[in-house]
Amino acid sequence: MVLISRGRYRVRLAQSSEDVSAALRLRALVFAPQNACDRDSFDGLFQHVLVFDECSDELVCCYRILPLLDGSAISTSYSAQFYDLSLLETYAGKIIEVGRFCLRPGCTDPDILRLAWGALTSYVEARRVELLFGCSAFAGNDPMQYSDAFALLRDSHIAPECWSPGEKTSDIYRFSTDLRGTGDSNKGLQNMPPLLKTYLQMGAWVSDHAVFDRQLNTLHVFTGLEVSAIPSTRKRLLRAIAG
Repeated sequence: MVLISRGRYRVRLAQSSEDVSAALRLRALVFAPQNACDRDSFDGLFQHVLVFDECSDELVCCYRILPLLDGSAISTSYSAQFYDLSLLETYAGKIIEVGRFCLRPGCTDPDILRLAWGALTSYVEARRVELLFGCSAFAGNDPMQYSDAFALLRDSHIAPECWSPGEKTSDIYRFSTDLRGTGDSNKGLQNMPPLLKTYLQMGAWVSDHAVFDRQLNTLHVFTGLEVSAIPSTRKRLLRAIAG
């Protein structure tokens, strides 16, 4: 199923095991360079979105989506391994988990990400999704490297109490107790992962702690984005991209 085809790029859902294998190989380049592919037990549950360069037929970007009718099944998500999401089990609208969003190293054309977001917008609107969620990753396991970014998240972007993700593992970095000082907001933005920065610009909120993922050598924060919170100007732009 083609979601968008524009210019030199085509965005579609994976149609075969070969498509999924291509996504796993691309993910390995970004998340697990020591391995031939980045595979986990959730891949069979997700739909995989692929962005191809029409000129070279090379896969340049991918991410995966887990659609859920509402919050009652959120415990089956990838993120639920790391966070207590019991408060979100009462969420009544349709939700999707978005994960493993990655761009082929060396691919710098901004149209790739624009069309990737446009395809996600098309998917969300067609299915009337009300909440997107997932884990936003910071490279490495050193929280002090991201103290300014974490301070910015703590001070301006913590989840509303009614949806707040709780702690599920002891291997975490708590923003309220482990993080000192106010931080530099400009440095915080500079050190923010680009994907998370985009989510925040659209009104996203995050967990009050980061989780260490020793396997992928990352720190990540739970991220939620309610579609109703996205500014109208950003919605218009995304819809224009989606066509």
